[in-house]
Amino acid sequence: MLQDYVTQVRETTGIHIGIADETGNILASADEARFEKTYPFLKEFIGSETKEAVYSGISFQKVFNRNKVDYVVLADFQSEESSKLLSIISINILGMKAGYDEKYDKNIFIKNIMLDELVHGDIAARAKELHVSYSVPRVVFIIKTSGVKDTYVHEVVQGIFPNRSKDFILIPDKEQIVLIKELKSNTDYREVEKTANIIADTLSTELMVKAYVGIGTIAENVVDIGRSYREAQISLLVGKIFLEDRYIFSYNSLGLGRLIYQLPEANCKLFLDEFFKGDNFDFMDSETMLTIQKFFENSLNISETSRQLFVHRNTLVYRLDKIQKLTGLDLRKFDDAITFKIALMVKKYLDRDERI
Repeated sequence: MLQDYVTQVRETTGIHIGIADETGNILASADEARFEKTYPFLKEFIGSETKEAVYSGISFQKVFNRNKVDYVVLADFQSEESSKLLSIISINILGMKAGYDEKYDKNIFIKNIMLDELVHGDIAARAKELHVSYSVPRVVFIIKTSGVKDTYVHEVVQGIFPNRSKDFILIPDKEQIVLIKELKSNTDYREVEKTANIIADTLSTELMVKAYVGIGTIAENVVDIGRSYREAQISLLVGKIFLEDRYIFSYNSLGLGRLIYQLPEANCKLFLDEFFKGDNFDFMDSETMLTIQKFFENSLNISETSRQLFVHRNTLVYRLDKIQKLTGLDLRKFDDAITFKIALMVKKYLDRDERI
């Protein structure tokens, strides 16, 4: 495609141009012998901070894509218009590359599905054209870290899953890495969560960072990758609110948190006002919260809770009575305990911007 382009430029303008890659290799040329003689200078030019240069009667200009040199354009042409001509050629090259990637790059195809940017009716035909298996189970993992470049995370994840014909590793933005992992037909969620743990543990070992991993449900075909991606996003959001002690969040294991996350904030505030009278949470000190947490963990068992808290049974009863007096809810009763648990989760949900 590039060779056809340089030929058209020569036939139209009479100007001989060449296109080199970021390493200095000539990819396309209208005068191969002449341009290859510039190779030593070309290598030096690519490593310099200079955007444009002239050497041995040939004009050079770097072609940048996302602040990175993708190509270098060479032209056997010198005049005041050289820079403008090379800039126009650079724009055309980037446009051709974008169009080529859109049509032939599997990663871009998968990314477009993930971001719901393709018409569903066209996906099957495009998958066949790109030799992407249509009816193969896959699952989406979203990996988030802090304090480390996404390129480093990408390299580590790529090292764990090197099979690029089956697994896709994408960087949709600076905050996350997305892994679309192909699965065997009989894979269950325990294996999926095991994979997530391997990712987090490897990143912790190699980059010394804490990684959070959100997992969507299994997509039975390529069309459903977008749904699995959205579920993985929700998993991270909901997990960080309600499951503070974890770093692996599976959409299937979010429980009540997923339900609360889908409720309108206005309804949540009305529900909360019924039990806590607005923002009156003054009585919820660390001792009270620990008591409630242990009481729930031990299935409302007073004896076991008092033993784990190293307090007398009567002390625990006194604390529960105090909570009942302040809220009207007796946590020793199952229905009241459930209501209180939901109220606490709703409070966390409403405070989420401060917590994430």
